[in-house]
Parts: sequence; structure tokens; C-alpha cells
Amino acid sequence: MGDATSIHAVILAGGKATRFWPKSRARLPKQLLPIVSDRTMVQETVERLAPLIPARRVWVVTGEDHAGELRDQLPDVPAAQIVVEPIGRNTAPAIGLAAALIARADPRATMVVLPADHHIRYGDRFRETLARAIDLASAGTFLVTIGIEPTTPETAYGYIERGEEIAAGKNRVRRFTEKPDRSLAEDFVRSGRYLWNSGIFVWKVGAIREALARHLPDVVRGLERFVAAGSAEVAAAYRAIPDQSIDYGVLEKADNVAVVPGDFGWDDIGSWTALLRLGPADADGNVVRGRVLALSSRGNLAASDKRLIALIGVEGLVVIDTEDAVLVCSADRVQDVKQIVDELQRRGWKEHL
Repeated sequence: MGDATSIHAVILAGGKATRFWPKSRARLPKQLLPIVSDRTMVQETVERLAPLIPARRVWVVTGEDHAGELRDQLPDVPAAQIVVEPIGRNTAPAIGLAAALIARADPRATMVVLPADHHIRYGDRFRETLARAIDLASAGTFLVTIGIEPTTPETAYGYIERGEEIAAGKNRVRRFTEKPDRSLAEDFVRSGRYLWNSGIFVWKVGAIREALARHLPDVVRGLERFVAAGSAEVAAAYRAIPDQSIDYGVLEKADNVAVVPGDFGWDDIGSWTALLRLGPADADGNVVRGRVLALSSRGNLAASDKRLIALIGVEGLVVIDTEDAVLVCSADRVQDVKQIVDELQRRGWKEHL
């Protein structure tokens, strides 16, 4: 697995998580909340890495609003490694900024990049897969992504098509496909060639910096200006960096991308219905958090901080009760919760954001 002391992890923790309103708010988004367990999602992410990558080699990229909370939640991560973006510019600048900082500390580092808000059921299997990806990436030739063996024709995920085999269980990437329709997703799953794109990446810090310079030179120039800028110029310098994802900006253009498959109980926790998948559910398929009474009701998610939620004769609902807001929606419309957030912003009801 190469030099274990040169493996660093970069956790991307800058998302707003609007689909988890009313729990997720601007000041305390999903990744900073205990969504699945009694630990917050970012705490679970750091703890999951610990047997391979200790907290002293973890870097977290976030926004100004969340940096203080992250330092409180992650006391073992060096404070200087909570990296603050003045404004969110998508994943390519965030990864490029982290790569530049890691390169200063360890130019030969191998860099694991992962989101702060994914759930992984089997930590041991995850670390075994990550070790195989690190082994492939540590030679410096490949930009490696981890793909998830698909279990259903999911249309909310991107897909990776496996190309020629590099070694057992390691393939070149033939192509990426973003969120296919149902028919195409069914074809992908039947073929056995496709994996879900987990958004977890591994590469040598020099390899990703070279790829960014080749495919996104404007991003690299902007990052260089930002790193060199004086304090009064910092925000303006970062705002000038193009908004670009690592997938579109680099991985879909590069010819040295490889994929390692994994099967470790991965879920991206993209909306409230993820909890219906994860359970535990009662005999009628209801998943509850807090004080909930469900009578003659099936397949509901209900969660309350304090007050009692009582359900009678309903099916397929999501009911989330917080101190100042209640969400009630059909489980098949949870992807539209973002529209509530947009409408709150339009009306100026900032106290609920």
C-alpha cells in the first residue's frame, strides 16, 4: 500500500444539504448532524478512516460558516487542517486547494478524497477496498475512483463503465454517465460492466495537480492567486475561480482514470428516504426517530426532536418535526424538498433557513 505515513485524507464538507430541511440548516447542514447514528456524519467519516489514516493526516474543506463547528466536532484533526473556502466553487477547486496544501507538507503524498456525508455499513470492507485503491494510485500513474456494485437500476447516481483490466479487480474507466433514465440504468445493471460512482477518489498529490493543470488551467491559476493573496484580497481571489466539478472538469477528460469496485454497504444519504432504506423498520415498514406512534400506517418515515408524532391510516409519508418547522411530504417527492428552501429564501423567511 505504499508508505502508510504518506497517506492523507481530504473530506469535502461544504455542502448545504437542502434536501434534509428542516433538520439541515444553513448553519448546521446534514454533515454536521447525527442523521444515521448518535455521531454526526463527519465524525463517522473520520472514525471510519482511522485504522488507515489517523486524524493528524485528515484535512477537511468547508465554508466559513461551518469551520468553527467542525473544529469542535473533530478535536483530533489539527485546526490548521480545517481548510476554509471563502465561497464554494464546487469540487475541483476544493480538491485543488487541498492538494496544494498537502503538497507543501508532503510532496509525495497519496490523497484520498471523500464526501463528509455518506453512510457506510461495513467499515472493514470499506478499508479493504480503500487499501486496494491506494495500492493502485500510489504508483502515480492512475487517478483512481471507487465504484459501487449496483443493486438496483438507480437513476439518482452516476455510473462508471469498466474498461480493460489493469490487474485483478482493477480496471481502466471507459466512460462516466451521469444519472441515466430508468431504461438505461436497467441496461447498465444487466450488463454487469457498470458501477455506481461513489464520489470517493484516490491519487498521488502530484498526479491530481498535473491533471488539474492540464484540464482546468484557469482553476489552477485562480488557486495560485488565492494562495498568494493578502488577507484583503482573499475572498475576491477565490470568487474569481471557475465553478467546476472534478468529475466534469478532470475525470471525464483524463485518459488515466481507473476504478476499483467495492461492496461495503454504501449509501450517499441523498434525501430523507435514505433512512427508509437503512431502517430499522417496524413490521409495517415504518422507520421512526423519537416519539412516534403509528397506527394502521405503512412505509412512513417519522422523526421528532421532542413532540409526539401520531400517524393513523397513512402510507408513504415523510414527517419531520423540529422546534420551529414541520415537513410533511410524500416519500416519492423528497427530492423536491429543496423547493421549500428556495421558497423560504424567496419570501425572506430567513429564520427557517
